[in-house]
Amino acid sequence: MLRLVLLLLLASSPALAQRQMVVAAHPLAAEAGMAALRAGGNALDAAVAVQAMLAVVEPQASGLAGGAYLLHWDAGAQKLAAWDGRESAPAAAPPGLFLRDGRPLPFEEAAVGGRPVGVPGVLRMLEAAHKAGGKLPWSSLFAGAAVVAEAGFPVSPRLAGLLVNHADRLARDAEARAVFLPGGRPLAVGATMKNPALAATLRAVAEQGADALHRGPIAGDIANAVRADPNPGLMTTDDLAGYAPRRRDAVCARYRGRWTICGMPPPSSGGTAVLQILGLLATQDMAALAPGRPGDPRALLDAAHLLGEAGRLAFADRNRYLADPDRVAVPLAGLLDARYLLLRAQLIDRDSAIVTPRPGNPLWQDSQPLASQPPQPEDGTSHVSIFDAAGHAVALTTTIEAPFGAHLMVRGMLLNNELTDFSFLPEIAGRPVANAVAGGKRPRSSMAPTIVFGADGRPAAVLGSAGGGRIISHVAQTLIALLDWDMPPQEAVGLPRLGALNATLEVEAGTSAATLAPGLTERGFPTETVTNTSGLHVIRILRGPQGIQLLGGADPRRDGAVAAE
Repeated sequence: MLRLVLLLLLASSPALAQRQMVVAAHPLAAEAGMAALRAGGNALDAAVAVQAMLAVVEPQASGLAGGAYLLHWDAGAQKLAAWDGRESAPAAAPPGLFLRDGRPLPFEEAAVGGRPVGVPGVLRMLEAAHKAGGKLPWSSLFAGAAVVAEAGFPVSPRLAGLLVNHADRLARDAEARAVFLPGGRPLAVGATMKNPALAATLRAVAEQGADALHRGPIAGDIANAVRADPNPGLMTTDDLAGYAPRRRDAVCARYRGRWTICGMPPPSSGGTAVLQILGLLATQDMAALAPGRPGDPRALLDAAHLLGEAGRLAFADRNRYLADPDRVAVPLAGLLDARYLLLRAQLIDRDSAIVTPRPGNPLWQDSQPLASQPPQPEDGTSHVSIFDAAGHAVALTTTIEAPFGAHLMVRGMLLNNELTDFSFLPEIAGRPVANAVAGGKRPRSSMAPTIVFGADGRPAAVLGSAGGGRIISHVAQTLIALLDWDMPPQEAVGLPRLGALNATLEVEAGTSAATLAPGLTERGFPTETVTNTSGLHVIRILRGPQGIQLLGGADPRRDGAVAAE
C-alpha cells in the first residue's frame, strides 16, 4: 500500500530517465509495464502487461473485451507496424441497427446493453503483435494483473466519481453490480475493489492465449449475455471465433521539413485528421504564438483560432470520407496530399471563423457521392506510451468506448459499446454514409496513437490521448506544443485544452483557455466551455553527446503515471 501511495504522489510529476519509460493511465499499470521491461522484455511485452493491468485498475476505459490500435517501432529492423485491433460489427448487423421506425434511437438507449457490443479485438491484436516481436512468454505478462484483480486495489477519486455517475446503469447488470456497487452503493474513494472473476479470466488468457476469449466457454458467455440482454445484440460465437486483427501501413507526413509524424490509418480517423491539422498549420508561424512568449497580446487567441479552424476543416473531411477501408473506398492519399491541404489552408482567415466548414474534394478514384455523418457522442479510452532500452517504441490507444462501455459484465470483463461509433443513419437524402453499420465492418474511431521521428529517422516522441472525438484536437495541440513551442512533455500535457470537436471550438473550463471564449465568439466561432479529461501520455526522446534522455508527461486530469529508469 505504501508503494502505491508513493506512485500516486508521483503520478503527475515530470519524469526524466536515460534507459526506458512507460507512461500509462494508472500507477500500477505503468509499473506493470516497467516490470516487464526489467524482466528482459521489450516494448511489446510491456504493452501487453500494461493492457492487462488497465483492465483491472481502469475498468471504465479499456479492457480485455474492447479494442485497440498499436503503433510499434522495431529499432532493429527499422520498421514501423500499425496494428488494428478495432472491434467489428457482428455478421448479422443490419444498416438499421440503431434505427426504430426509420429514426435514430436516443443515444442513451442505444449505448447500454447488448445492442452496441462489438466483437472484441484487443487480445487478438496484442497476441499477433507479441508473436511478431515480443520476447517474454505471453503467459508471464498477466500474472501481476491477476494478483491485483484478486487482492484488490484502492479506488481513486476519479474512479469513485465515475461510479457515482454511472451507478444506475451499472446496477442493471448483476455482475457489474457485485463488483462496483457492493451492498448497493458505489465503492468510495480508498475502498478496495476486487474482481476475482477477472483474475480467473486473466489466468485463462495467460494459459490459452486469445482463444480463451474467442472460443470456448467464455466466448459462449459473451454471446449469450449480448443476445439475452433486454436491449439485445446480434453477436454469436462464430463472430468471436472469426475475428482477425489487421496489420496496416501507418499514415505518415513530414512537418516543417524536420519531423516525420506517423499515426493510425483508417478505420481510425485519428491519424489522418491529426496529420491534416498539422498540414494546415504548417502554413502558419505557430512558433510565434507560443504561450508566455512576449509580443502580440493576441497571440494566444490567434493560436486558438488557428487550431480551431484547422480542426474544424479536418473534422468536415473526417465526417464525409473516413470509415473502414476494407468496406468503403477512402480517399486517403487525396486527403493527405500537400497540394490539397495548401488549398484547404486558404480558407483560413486570421480575423474571422469559417461560417460553415465543409468537406473538400480530394483526388479520389470513387466518384460515388457521400453524405456527411452527423455528430454523435464519443468518449472514454486510455493511452499508453512506451520506449525501451533497445530503442523500440509502442504507442497503444485502447478502449471500450463510453465509461464502463455497455455497462454489461461477463467473467469480470466489461463489454464494449463500440458499435455506437457507427453512424446511426445509414444514408441521408439518398446518399450513403461511409461509416454506416454493416456486418463485419469496423466502426470509425478517433484514436490517434502517434510516433514522431526526427531527421535521423529515430523516434523523437511517443504520444496519444483518451477523450473520444476530442482525441484528435488533444494530440494535435500537444504536437504543436512539443515541436513548435519546444515544451517539455509534462508542460505540454498540462496546457489548457482547446480545439475543435466537429464544427464547434471547445475551450477547457476553469483554465486560461476559458477566458478566450468571448474573443473566439466575437470572431464567429461556435464556442463551448467544457470540462476536459484528456488523458494525454507522452514520452519525448532527446539525443545528444551525453547519450539519450527521456522526458515523460502524464496528464494531471486523470490517474496517469510515469515509470522510468
